[in-house]
Amino acid sequence: MSDKGPIKVMVVDDHPMWRDAVARDLAESGFDVVATAGDGDQAVRRAKAANPDVLVLDLNLPVKPGVQVCKELVGHNPALRVLVLSASGEHADVLEAVKSGATGYLLKSASTEELLDAVRRTAVGDPVFTPGLAGLVLGEYRRLATDPAPTTDPDQPRAPQLTERETEVLRLVAKGLSYKQIAERLVISHRTVQNHVQNTLGKLQLHNRVELVRYAIERGLDDE
Repeated sequence: MSDKGPIKVMVVDDHPMWRDAVARDLAESGFDVVATAGDGDQAVRRAKAANPDVLVLDLNLPVKPGVQVCKELVGHNPALRVLVLSASGEHADVLEAVKSGATGYLLKSASTEELLDAVRRTAVGDPVFTPGLAGLVLGEYRRLATDPAPTTDPDQPRAPQLTERETEVLRLVAKGLSYKQIAERLVISHRTVQNHVQNTLGKLQLHNRVELVRYAIERGLDDE
């Protein structure tokens, strides 16, 4: 739970029984379910009014597809975390969701415990993926990184110098470790890990942990 009280969650799915079950599980576990929606337009409207911390989103929605909902809402509020909860493990769906701004992607076959953990981690900015999908997303970013962007000048390095510890933390972030796991691995406190990540974000002029992961992968740090 955050210092501000319970994590505010909104559930978007076009199947009422599934939507209600997920909302009930979240509410019973202490989350504040601020809204639900059954189609894309409704989702955008209600999310702007309810202002959740985390949006649990199905991709297959009537009226407006989930990726469009994600793109619009993250564009409207970059602080919003989106956890896609989908029946599809298709690679194209996963990549499209991540590119539209989703922080994580979980299959509907996940257990209730996995879902609750995923929502908690998504709320703090951890990229959360069903096992097997994380490697796919990392691989895709690596592939994209090999296509040099025409706007970047190779003589103009984007990154200011990171300290050895910041680079170490960044490398573990790229491997998909949570802050808690990084703290245990490096024998430092959770707060220290957060400070290193915040400093690194500031130096690199990035906005969140997902962008940080992309940055690290582009430089091959997850391979080291």
